[in-house]
Amino acid sequence: MNSNTPARRVLSTCAVGITTVGLLALGVGAASAHVSVAPASTTEDSYSQLTFSVPNESETAGTNKLEVQLPTETPFTSVRVKPIEGWTAEVVSGDLPEPVTTPDGATVTVAPLSVVWTAEAGAEISQQEYQTFAISVGRLPESGTVVTLPTVQSYTDGSVRAWDEPAVEGGEEPESPAPAFTTTTAAEGEGDHGGTAAAPAAAAGTEEEAADGDSTETVSSEPAASTVPGASNAAGWAGLVAGLLGLAAGVTALVRTRRA
Repeated sequence: MNSNTPARRVLSTCAVGITTVGLLALGVGAASAHVSVAPASTTEDSYSQLTFSVPNESETAGTNKLEVQLPTETPFTSVRVKPIEGWTAEVVSGDLPEPVTTPDGATVTVAPLSVVWTAEAGAEISQQEYQTFAISVGRLPESGTVVTLPTVQSYTDGSVRAWDEPAVEGGEEPESPAPAFTTTTAAEGEGDHGGTAAAPAAAAGTEEEAADGDSTETVSSEPAASTVPGASNAAGWAGLVAGLLGLAAGVTALVRTRRA
């Protein structure tokens, strides 16, 4: 049989295509492995739960510390931490670089500046693992504000990884992007805290909760499925697998037709 038949040429081309798609998919997966944040609500002047997804990228060490820097130009006046078993958390407050006037006319000179999580022995994030860290914050700044949260990830071998590069609109993603999100206007039917009038968002903190001044609080609700980190990646992988299966089926049908 001639090795250069149309059927063999088709099989060869498809094999190359499948290999290329696989390599591209692996590249996308590697590039997406960075610290990210998923807000339960982005509505201006509301309270929201911010969930940080932290993968361990080291092949030899575990992640044992995480420090998230909070905004100072539009500071949060309330920050609460969701407890994590095996980790201690501290909300660090201090003087702002410049006094900030809030929308209600108050002048703020001291505010939460960062949140630091430290792992106890045996609770570190190991290879091929990730952990989520959640805080409840408020109030969010006016619509259209980019809230950037530079983060430093520390490892048991003493190495650190700073996720602090701001993204440029329309440009390529930085190598070490800082977690960030943009605030939005309230949708019709939303209340003061980012939820609907009938069912306020359970993940967002309330003004009354913020008023008592506690620094930690257990938050029972998780972010909505549409904001969970990795949801879009999972959909992309499912589409890729379906495409490859369809391609293989087409090639098989073509070979059978040629033989007939």
